[in-house]
Amino acid sequence: MGYKVETKDEFIALVQTEILTSSEVLNELQISRQALGSLVKRGKLVPVKELSRDKLFLREDIESRKAASQELNAKYRPYDE
Repeated sequence: MGYKVETKDEFIALVQTEILTSSEVLNELQISRQALGSLVKRGKLVPVKELSRDKLFLREDIESRKAASQELNAKYRPYDE
């Protein structure tokens, strides 16, 4: 996916919609902080920026991971639905 930004306002809008904090990722994927740490450590999710107390992720990476998780749950845990 390509991003084209020409103004500061467009950049701010892009960041607000396409960048997620760790807390937002936890809510989106419905996982624990430990599970997120494991996904990052194993390279399943790669933060775009690591701050001292937080990590930032691209929304498209999180949505891709969410879709993969749903497929795995359907395959290996069909009784949960």
